[in-house]
Amino acid sequence: MDTTQKKDKGGIFRKFIIALVIIIVFALGATGLFYYLRYYGPNVTDQQQYLYIRTGSNFSDVYKTIREQGIVRDSTTFMWAAHNKKYVNHVKPGRYRLKSGMSNRDLINMLMSGRQEAVKITLKNLRKKEDFAGYMAKKLEADSLSIINLLDSAEYEQKLGFTKDNIYAMILPNTYDFYWNSSPKKLLAHFYGAYQKFWTPERKQKAQAINLDPAQVSTLASIVDAEATYDAEMPAIAGLYLNRLKKGMKLESDPTVIFAANDFTIHRVLNKQLAIVSPYNTYMYKGLPPGPVMMPSINAIKAVLDYQHNDYIYMCAKEDFSGYHNFATTMAQHLINAHKFQKALNERNIKR
Repeated sequence: MDTTQKKDKGGIFRKFIIALVIIIVFALGATGLFYYLRYYGPNVTDQQQYLYIRTGSNFSDVYKTIREQGIVRDSTTFMWAAHNKKYVNHVKPGRYRLKSGMSNRDLINMLMSGRQEAVKITLKNLRKKEDFAGYMAKKLEADSLSIINLLDSAEYEQKLGFTKDNIYAMILPNTYDFYWNSSPKKLLAHFYGAYQKFWTPERKQKAQAINLDPAQVSTLASIVDAEATYDAEMPAIAGLYLNRLKKGMKLESDPTVIFAANDFTIHRVLNKQLAIVSPYNTYMYKGLPPGPVMMPSINAIKAVLDYQHNDYIYMCAKEDFSGYHNFATTMAQHLINAHKFQKALNERNIKR
């Protein structure tokens, strides 16, 4: 073999090696791109703000939701990535915040870790515990019936030191953070913790000074809150009702009668409502009703604890419908005030 032939063979071999290297580089690049797109490439859409995974769901349920709601552009690559990262065996319920452009890797890491975003819930002015349960059920996974059943559980009430009527006093108005899939027990445990934190030794001493326990303070505060249009009047109204309690008089509070009637459209309490036989009818029975007639505000609770020392026994809404009240220390003055208000109601044709 001459030198020329050797050179030709050597050149072909080098070209072969170079071609092979190029093929390998391209193959590795393609493989790298393949893995990059499946793991790190953007895949989450902007179709949904959150992914909700219910308690007890498996991967098939999650995958179905993701496909039906258009959460990812390519559900096949999500499926492949989920299997490779073994997410299929580590599904955790919750409410997960989605960001447009998230990769399969980021999405699956979030779901596997259970790194969900809390739901912020603000409570105020909810009339009854059934209203509270319904409101919570709209925000969270737990259904209203499961929440009510726990609140009405005699064993649970006794454990916390409440009754079926006054356990609603445990739910204080405030802004709370909950995980979407929190169980009713976890929800109520959180509220009970906030309740215990609110009732400091100082506040308990103030309650004891007026011969009330914390739940009774909340019950009276609910009446004060229902009567008052303006927070500034709350201490005066609280002082009035405490005067009645001390004297052994009936509270004769319209909001308690309206609660007993279970008709919150009433604007004018009539004799037929006053005849309702119910422990919540404070025109019929002395003392506090067995529980709150609404969720009292924190200001109303504080108004009871720091009530205004006055001699008021009676009050009546002002005839100018300003939302303020005329207070009186005698029945004679009260009748004058009541006549003015009733006349104003008649002039406006308010019959109920």
